[in-house]
Amino acid sequence: MELKIIDKTEDEMHLEIKGETHTLLNMLKSVLLEDARVHTASYDMKHVSISEPILYIKTDGTDPIIIVREAAETLVTQCDEFLSVFGKAVEV
Repeated sequence: MELKIIDKTEDEMHLEIKGETHTLLNMLKSVLLEDARVHTASYDMKHVSISEPILYIKTDGTDPIIIVREAAETLVTQCDEFLSVFGKAVEV
């Protein structure tokens, strides 16, 4: 994975996320949209095999970098919780 900030202002950011697909982008977008500070979160991917996804976020003025970082931390926490619950569910 490689990240590149395409454009950034105080409350908006376009972030290219090379090497990722709809899987990560959909999860990240969902977590971002749950944040009250986020006005808009979306992404565009022209075609999986010929373009890289671009994440777009518009906030209430909060630095978008902080919000994306916190969203990523939330995703990690959710995945850790799933692994724990799944491990208990499949114990023999």
